[in-house]
Amino acid sequence: MAGQASEHWKIEDLDFSRIAREQVRTDENLFYLVASASFIESGSDLYTQNLVDFFRGDDEVTEWLSNHWEQEELQHGRALRAYVDHVWPEFPWESAYRGFLDEYATYCKVELLAPTRALEMTARCVVETGTATYYRAMARSTTEPVLRDLATRIATDEVNHYKHFYRFFRRYRAQERLNRFRVMGTIGRRTLELKSEDADCAVRHVLQARAPHRAGDAAYVQQLSAHMNRTIRTHLSPAATLKMLMRPLELPARVQTVIQYPIRQFMEHVFLR
Repeated sequence: MAGQASEHWKIEDLDFSRIAREQVRTDENLFYLVASASFIESGSDLYTQNLVDFFRGDDEVTEWLSNHWEQEELQHGRALRAYVDHVWPEFPWESAYRGFLDEYATYCKVELLAPTRALEMTARCVVETGTATYYRAMARSTTEPVLRDLATRIATDEVNHYKHFYRFFRRYRAQERLNRFRVMGTIGRRTLELKSEDADCAVRHVLQARAPHRAGDAAYVQQLSAHMNRTIRTHLSPAATLKMLMRPLELPARVQTVIQYPIRQFMEHVFLR
């Protein structure tokens, strides 16, 4: 992992002058997808500190979280913000983000993490599955070349993060002698939470700044969320998502075949509702 930081892409690798602005400028759905993601990614430092505190004493994990994971997540936020600034410069990103952060901080608490380190690594795998799915779908949903490039880069990062969390999970699972039923319970519970307060919070604060006259319109907010979800649903890759989601169970191939359909149905209900 020593060479990871030097090999990682930089915001300067993205040529924002190439944005096909006229192609995306009037796409409100895309605006909300990108802006809300920029808020959540930019708040990663809050979550990192919780994880560092939770895994304190495991230098390999805390060093990677602080020096790689957090830095890459924050870079995602900066790059997404830069895209918003280039396409929708009238959007008051900084003030809207401050409002979001005040609320988001209340959701980032150590006591909300899983009860054991192995189970928290399981939960991390689920979260990285969700983010990789989101950005892959975002990349497929647009032909605008700069956003497609950016979303693809972020999706690749999220898959790499998943691989680290999965490796840490295996180490802790062996130490804790964790059985599959507890792993499955965490996967199911954390999957149900993927569309929880953070995403809803981000959309609310983006909407408040973008169209304050509609922020109190519950029907409009529901319509907006449904449109965003439909974009992800239409462009995701269910097979790749399912493979990532099931991997911590480490099931024999024949068992995976038997349960693949019901798990896929569950996944579609959660990811795609």
